[in-house]
Amino acid sequence: MTNALIIFTRNPELGKCKTRLAKSIGNEAALNIYKYLLEHTADVAKKVDAQRFVFYSENIQVNDIWDTNYFQKQLQKGNNLGERMQNAFNMLLSKKFKKIIIVGSDLLDLNAALITKAFNKLENHDAVIGPAQDGGYYLLGMKKLMLTVFQNKDWGTETVRAHTLENLKNNSVYLLKELNDIDTFEDMQHYKELNPFYNK
Repeated sequence: MTNALIIFTRNPELGKCKTRLAKSIGNEAALNIYKYLLEHTADVAKKVDAQRFVFYSENIQVNDIWDTNYFQKQLQKGNNLGERMQNAFNMLLSKKFKKIIIVGSDLLDLNAALITKAFNKLENHDAVIGPAQDGGYYLLGMKKLMLTVFQNKDWGTETVRAHTLENLKNNSVYLLKELNDIDTFEDMQHYKELNPFYNK
C-alpha cells in the first residue's frame, strides 16, 4: 500500500474543541457535535483504500472511535498547525508512502469518493487541495514535501488557501469541489442531523 491518509483530530474535551461554535450553543452541545463529526470522519476514512493515521492534538487515546484495526495512532508534533502537518507528512514520506493526503475532522460533506478522487488526481498532479468555504482547505495531498505550504501562514484565517496556492503556483495543482467545514453556528444550521444537539 503506497497511499497514506492522515486525519488530524483535536482531543474531544469539554471546553477545548469547537470553541467558536460553543459561543453560540454552549460547550456541551459543541462537544457532542464534534464527537458526531469525528464519527463521520472515521466512517468515511474506513472506506478509503489507504493506510490510515490519526494524529491526536494532546494525547493518544485507547478504546475510542479510532479502531486500531483501521487506524494507526500518532501524536501531533509542532508549535503551530503548519509545523504539525509538516512533521506528519515528513514522517510518512520517510516510510516510503508515495501519495499522502491529510483531511480535517469537521466536515459532514466529506465522503470516501472525494478522498479517492484526490489520491487518483495525485497520479498526474503535484498537489491536490480541497477548498473550504471559509478560505482554508479541508484536504491537502502531496507526493513530496513542499515546505513553503506549511510556513508563514495565519492558520485559521480566510487567507490560508490563497497563500497556499501562491506557494504552489509553479506546480500542477488539482482543486476539488468546495465544501463547508463546521466551525460556527452559521456553518451548521442547514444540517438537519445536527438539530437534536442544540434544539432541546
